[in-house]
Amino acid sequence: MAGLLGGLAAAPLVSAAEKPITPKVMLITMFGPEAKTWIEQLKLDKKVSVEGLSAEYPDVLCNEAQVCLMTTAMGHTNAAASTMALAFSPKFDLRRTYFLVAGIAGINPHEGTLGTTAWAHYLVNFGIQWELDAREAPAEWKGGYLGINTRNPSQKPPLDYKTEVFEVNQQLMEKAYALSKDAKLIESSESTAWRKNYSYAPANQPPVVTRCDTVASDTWFSGTLLSQRAEEWTRTLTDGKGRYCTTQQEDNATYEALLRASRTGRVDIQRLAVVRGGSDFDRPYEGYTDVENLIDYAKQGGFEPALENLFRTGNPLVQDIVKNWSTWEKGVPSS
Repeated sequence: MAGLLGGLAAAPLVSAAEKPITPKVMLITMFGPEAKTWIEQLKLDKKVSVEGLSAEYPDVLCNEAQVCLMTTAMGHTNAAASTMALAFSPKFDLRRTYFLVAGIAGINPHEGTLGTTAWAHYLVNFGIQWELDAREAPAEWKGGYLGINTRNPSQKPPLDYKTEVFEVNQQLMEKAYALSKDAKLIESSESTAWRKNYSYAPANQPPVVTRCDTVASDTWFSGTLLSQRAEEWTRTLTDGKGRYCTTQQEDNATYEALLRASRTGRVDIQRLAVVRGGSDFDRPYEGYTDVENLIDYAKQGGFEPALENLFRTGNPLVQDIVKNWSTWEKGVPSS
């Protein structure tokens, strides 16, 4: 091997004199627009290149208050790879770091509206299922999805993958909600008009901070029947405790990467919180079609409000951790 390398020794990743960075908070976003508000508002201007991050987002950004931000790039594969690279990087000591995943999502109109932000307790993987074309499924089934190694759509699977459902630290989730529940959320003129098409609350009400659960799938699903399946799937995997609220692509992958690092003592998985902001409805209002709801999702006007509201919802937790670090360093405060 030495001959193949021309006799050159590999350069160390971190010099002996360089101490690892010890963030108090690590923000995890998935793409540029989600990161932008945090970067600007918190003055995250120190770049730290990390081997193994996405080529599109190769740097972790930090500030003097020891708040940092990573952008994983979108989707399960990018989220897992980037999070693992960060967790095992010698440039960071993350043993006491709090992680906050903050990203946009589809929103269930029975749980929120455009711009609603939701702290998640359960992270449910919608992608790990068996699937038949719904046209080929038995007539008594509601659709073509069922759990792997089950006999019908209502049966709970054996969870052989170990990533089908995760439970975020409820004490941290409740603390995050308590700090942010009175945040003043914004709307756009487009999202305000769009939500009024719905005949029921909370879809037709202004956005608020709430608590409900999130479903991950690399396949961006939309429409009434698939969204109802997401509701049923969440109830099944959580034994009736979970409420499907938002849909995104990454969170189970991010959690699993941090969980593996946690098992080595590199991070503490109990210091992870997840907040998602509704940028578009997962199903149409009465009289609008499922196809239009998917293809023309951007017309709903929830994208910009969701981005701003994620900052307004997540920042109270970030600031409380920074300002009261002597307490948070030891663990999530009980009150």
